[in-house]
Amino acid sequence: MKLKKLATLILGLCMLVGATTGCGKASGNDADGGENTAQAETRIVVDHTGAEVEIPTKLNKIVISSLMPLPSVYCFYRGSTEGLVGIHPSSMAAAKNSYLTTVFPDIVDLNTSFVENGEINIEQLMELEPDVVFYSAVNTAEREMYDNAGIKAIGFSTTMSDYNTIETYANWVELLGQIFGEAEKAQEIIEYGRSVEGDILEKTASLAEEVKPKVLILFNYGNGKIVTSGSDFFGQYWIETAGGINVAEGLTGQAEINMEQIYQWNPDLIFITNFSSVLPQDILLNSMEGNDWSQVKAVQDGKVYKFPLGMYRWFPPSSDTPLSLMWFAKQIQPELFSFIDMDQEIKDYYKKYYNVTLSDEDIQTIYNPAREAAGQ
Repeated sequence: MKLKKLATLILGLCMLVGATTGCGKASGNDADGGENTAQAETRIVVDHTGAEVEIPTKLNKIVISSLMPLPSVYCFYRGSTEGLVGIHPSSMAAAKNSYLTTVFPDIVDLNTSFVENGEINIEQLMELEPDVVFYSAVNTAEREMYDNAGIKAIGFSTTMSDYNTIETYANWVELLGQIFGEAEKAQEIIEYGRSVEGDILEKTASLAEEVKPKVLILFNYGNGKIVTSGSDFFGQYWIETAGGINVAEGLTGQAEINMEQIYQWNPDLIFITNFSSVLPQDILLNSMEGNDWSQVKAVQDGKVYKFPLGMYRWFPPSSDTPLSLMWFAKQIQPELFSFIDMDQEIKDYYKKYYNVTLSDEDIQTIYNPAREAAGQ
């Protein structure tokens, strides 16, 4: 009986102390993921470089530096520009010529001054007092710069899924989930994108080589340079998945080429990304100074296209990626995918995921982006 009374007394004291002190629990999250009485001031995020980054639990100021598509994904993921204080000028150029500003008009007010002549000015960036910077994980020198300046930085990878745009977008969403928590619509797009990819591969995987057109992607074109998309870049994924042959497959990444190489390849189709201000008519009318495109089959057949621009440029990963894949497949294998009504697919998608009702004129704007979207 004495032992029982003693145990009851100890339990009562513990309950009294627990009521006034939180019963000795460390602030932050329980081991099982539950939230404690007092929330931790910081937490650990594992980024795509494998680094453990300790960030404030409440992020008030975020800069997205060197991953151009990420601001659009961020806005869609969070449902607003909340927390963003700075983005790259190239991201801003795309935003101002896209439907991102229709859904998230505040994005035009973000700071871009920390990038000068394509380079990050660390002093200017520090004036924004960011809690964390999101950057492209391949930029190791950029990460070192942030570490030396004492700035928290989280790397987002473009390479960890072999440039598969569907899975790269999924990777970004997973990392944003670590940082901010889950976002239902962003997860829905991942699953929808995988479904679209599966449907397209079901039709293209067994195509004979002789029915696959030769495709050239002009990733950038201007200032005397022609840059294509080689085997280790997003262009390879688009072309292979959609049932084509990448004429630049023997090259790696963003590779500089010349007209003699293009004559040798003689592609059936040419696609220009929105990182270049060049439009299809510039090539079709053979008005690019110093280069004669009239000898190229794609030009002779009138098959030169510009990647569309919706919420962001459609060449790299974005929340529009499932639409990008459908559009590209229709250009590469038009008969195989004749059943896809691209205009209606875009309208339905934008209504469901962005709550935007697009007109026929809006669709044409997406298909025919302005030169200014290149940010050059």
